[in-house]
Amino acid sequence: MNKKILIAAALLGIIGIVLGAFAAHGLKTLITVEAQKTFETGVRYQMYHAFLLLFVGSSNFILDKTKMYVFYLVLIGLLFFSGSIYGLATNELSSFNFKSIGFITPIGGLLLIVSWVLLFIDFLKIK
Repeated sequence: MNKKILIAAALLGIIGIVLGAFAAHGLKTLITVEAQKTFETGVRYQMYHAFLLLFVGSSNFILDKTKMYVFYLVLIGLLFFSGSIYGLATNELSSFNFKSIGFITPIGGLLLIVSWVLLFIDFLKIK
């Protein structure tokens, strides 16, 4: 499980850097400044959680069961949260109306929060 988590963390980091560069350079003339800031929010949260997964995958203080839950909560949470933010920020460039699925953004945020709560509970159990 640790290897899977660490690989996912590295991939999320790579994709986060690519998307951040794309937002700063490729999208600059295509979307509004407000939409750029929104896109950057998605990138920032993706990078935060890439670092979280690096920690989780390399920690011996976290139970394997918790690692599994955190891993899946973070992946789904980022897909919903950051993914929908990317879509909403670039909505004007697409034929799909991402506003119709905007309701998944807070669901993704909630899943990310739950992943942190599980870690917190696990840390309280350390003797």
